[in-house]
Amino acid sequence: MYKKLFTLLLLLPCELLFAQNKLLTDFPNGSRPEEVGKKLAYRFLEGKHMLHAGKWISYPETFNWNGALKFAEITNDQVLVKRLQDRFEPLFTTEKALLPIMNHVDLNMFGSLPLQLYQVTKEKRYLELGMPYADTQWILPDKANEKEKEWADKGYSWQTRLWIDDMYMITIVQTQAYKVSKDRKYIDRAAREMVLYLDELQRPNGLFYHAPDVPFYWGRGNGWMAAGMSELLRYLPKDNKDRPRILKGYQTMMKSLKNYQTPAGMWNQLIDDPECWAETSGSAMFAYALITGVKHGWLDAREYAPVARKAWLAMIPYINEKGAVTEVCVGTNKKNDKQYYYDRPRHVGDYHGQSPYLWCVYALLEKVSR
Repeated sequence: MYKKLFTLLLLLPCELLFAQNKLLTDFPNGSRPEEVGKKLAYRFLEGKHMLHAGKWISYPETFNWNGALKFAEITNDQVLVKRLQDRFEPLFTTEKALLPIMNHVDLNMFGSLPLQLYQVTKEKRYLELGMPYADTQWILPDKANEKEKEWADKGYSWQTRLWIDDMYMITIVQTQAYKVSKDRKYIDRAAREMVLYLDELQRPNGLFYHAPDVPFYWGRGNGWMAAGMSELLRYLPKDNKDRPRILKGYQTMMKSLKNYQTPAGMWNQLIDDPECWAETSGSAMFAYALITGVKHGWLDAREYAPVARKAWLAMIPYINEKGAVTEVCVGTNKKNDKQYYYDRPRHVGDYHGQSPYLWCVYALLEKVSR
């Protein structure tokens, strides 16, 4: 009898692990990541360019493109890969003027897209196009102002501004540059930058102010931080001195997000305000961070897999029949005015929302070996 009991106790952790893994793999029809990914990725092919100030490819479009490309790669959809390449091709020729200049975090992040295309295709022209976007984030321009010079003198990016959005914009292109070059300087400096933002903006409850002078927990802004830390932790070497600090900041945030998740499974435009409306882009970014953390072992699966599953299933009804995500907060600058965040317009099919849904698809389909 004791032998049988001992055997059952040994098997119990395996059975629990299987049950927890199933929470992020077994979904009902209509919410399976393969279905959702295909619907959203192919929709992107038909969409118009979303330009920055009417001049350059914007960061929301870049991230939607990246999400569609990662979905194509993980599902081995070569037709989709080719069509995404074809959409990019005019940026080498007739649409070259739409390439972003390299003078702002919201523009330099574009480099992550050609670097992702290089990893998929191995075509050197994508590498040559993408790397300068990573390099110029740390090359002080001749006309830099005093604040930019001050950041550069401290070893940070001259594009530092202490808005939480930056910690995806900077992290994503530096991480991609590290992946293709294997040069540790890219990921090490991204990690050091992340610690700066953690120290300056993360509050004791684990959430982040939009900026030091804007004390509101804006949903998508916090989403950029959650996704940025997740992306960095995926690739940051174990011996990087800043890794423990970043992991602590990430885990503290995830604990807080678990507590602020609404009964329906979403997060609100202002995370800590139960009267505010449920917003999809931030919710999807949080879901992406949670899924990634469970799969990579940064979060306890028993505690967080149910939270991640609940979020994913709650997100699905916000996708309409055309594959457009609804209830997406528009692009939002910082403002020290709570009502400003309440009143932000909500768009349908905005790339700010389409992108993180595709990141979630990739995270759910990803096979992780630890």
